[in-house]
Amino acid sequence: MRIHQSILPAHREAAARLYWQAFGGKLGAVLGPDHKAWAFLDRVLDPTHALTAVDDKGRLLGVVGYKTRQSALVGGGMRDMVAVYGLLGALWRVVLIALLERDTENNRFLMDGIFVTPEARGQGVGTALLDAISKEAAARGYAEIRLDVIDSNPRARQLYERRGFVAVQTVQLGPLRHIFGFRSATTMVRAIG
Repeated sequence: MRIHQSILPAHREAAARLYWQAFGGKLGAVLGPDHKAWAFLDRVLDPTHALTAVDDKGRLLGVVGYKTRQSALVGGGMRDMVAVYGLLGALWRVVLIALLERDTENNRFLMDGIFVTPEARGQGVGTALLDAISKEAAARGYAEIRLDVIDSNPRARQLYERRGFVAVQTVQLGPLRHIFGFRSATTMVRAIG
């Protein structure tokens, strides 16, 4: 397995589909249907804000994204929303997506999603990507890395805890749980080094 500093052009479509497979459960009511979500992701996926794991045959195994003040793995704005969903469809989607938005901060590097192909799960790909994103954060001068995990993904939380992440805050979604399909999100932090 090799780690790449971005999403290779040959893997862009696979990465977008894999992202949707991983996060469509919580974003489906807002970004769906599938064909619209794929079109949106194709527009806004920033390959420069990701690290990827690739096997010896060149197949994509997994992706970890991050967010900076300049961009994010999945960014975009109103113009991108309008291009895919039309003006009326974009208006309500932008409002709901903004409710999930996480700001960058000066002290902690923000990991913005990790996902592994189903066939590669349990083979150390997630661990390798977490190690790679920690090295990226250290290279950028950060002392800590931050991520958020939702309550409906206990397997991911267990991985993060095994890799030294500690929960620092949990936010309840309240009535929005009916839209996004999860009840709470927990911010977790790990010191680098």
